[in-house]
Amino acid sequence: MTAQRLGDAMKRLRARLRAESGQHSVGLTLTQLAVLGSVVREGPVTAARLATLEHVSPQSIAQSLAVLKAAGLVHSEPDPQDGRRKLMSADPSATQLIDNLLAGRAAFLTRAIDGVVAAEERQDLEKAIVLLERLAAADLSDGGI
Repeated sequence: MTAQRLGDAMKRLRARLRAESGQHSVGLTLTQLAVLGSVVREGPVTAARLATLEHVSPQSIAQSLAVLKAAGLVHSEPDPQDGRRKLMSADPSATQLIDNLLAGRAAFLTRAIDGVVAAEERQDLEKAIVLLERLAAADLSDGGI
C-alpha cells in the first residue's frame, strides 16, 4: 500500500512538474529531454556513458541522440584520445533550454512549498527528501541494501 501510494504521488508530481515547467511545449519526449540533460551536465560524453547514466539500451540512446542532433541541440566530435569514439556535446541553446525547464520546475516547487507546507512541517519535508534520496540511490542488485 505504501509503495503504491508513493508511486502514485511521484507520478502526479512528475506530471505537474512537466506541465509547470513548459516541458510539453518543447516537442521532445521525456527520454530525449533526460538524455539532453545528461549531455548538458556530463558533456562531452560518449553514447555508452549516456546509456549507463540513463539506464537505457545503447539503441535507445542512439535514437534519442539522432533526434537531438537533427534539432541542433547536440553535436558530436571525435574523442581526442580515441578517434573511433564520438563525444557528444550540448549546443548553447540546449543548455538554455534545460536551464529554463529546471527554473520552471524550481519556481513551481517553491510556490507550492510556500503555499502548502506550513512552517512547522518544513522539517518533515526535509526528512522526506532525505528518505526519497535514499530510495533513489538504493542498490538492491545483491538482494540487500
